[in-house]
Amino acid sequence: MMFKFKAEIAIIGINPYVLLPEDVLTGIFEQAGKNKGTIPVCGMINEIPYKQTLLKYSGLWRLYINTHMLKNSPKRIGEVIRISIELDQSDRTIKPHPKLIEALNQNQEAKVVYERLSPSLKKEIVRYIDNLKTVQSIDSNIARAIDFLLGKGRFVGRNHP
Repeated sequence: MMFKFKAEIAIIGINPYVLLPEDVLTGIFEQAGKNKGTIPVCGMINEIPYKQTLLKYSGLWRLYINTHMLKNSPKRIGEVIRISIELDQSDRTIKPHPKLIEALNQNQEAKVVYERLSPSLKKEIVRYIDNLKTVQSIDSNIARAIDFLLGKGRFVGRNHP
C-alpha cells in the first residue's frame, strides 16, 4: 500500500530529512512486520522515484533526503515536498565483485577476517568496489581491501576492523 503525505524538509547535522506522520509510520511498520532496525522503502518525491532506507536516529524515525532523491536537498531546508512511500520488497542484495571473491579465496587470512565483519561493514566494502568504473581502480581497490583486512592501512575511511 502506498502512503502519500506532505512534509517539510528539516536537517540534522548535514543530513536533510523528513518525519513521517504517525499513521504513515504505523502503516510502514505493519507492511514491514517490524518497528526496529532499518526498513527499506521506495516511492516518489515531487514525482521523482526514489529508494531509501527508513531508520530511527535520536529517537525519531527519519526519511533522509539525499541529493539523488531531490536535487540540492541540503539547500532546500524548510521546503514542503510531496512524498509517497511504501515498503520496498525488492531484493537489495549486492553481490561481491568476482575479483573480490577471487582475492579472498586466494588469501585465507583476509577471508577469515572478512567473514567476521559486521554485515554493514561487509556491505560497505562490497558497495564501494561495486561502484568503481575502471578495471584499474577495481584492481587497486581490491588490493587495498585485502591489505585493510590484513591490518595494513585504511579502507572505506576506516582503520583495520
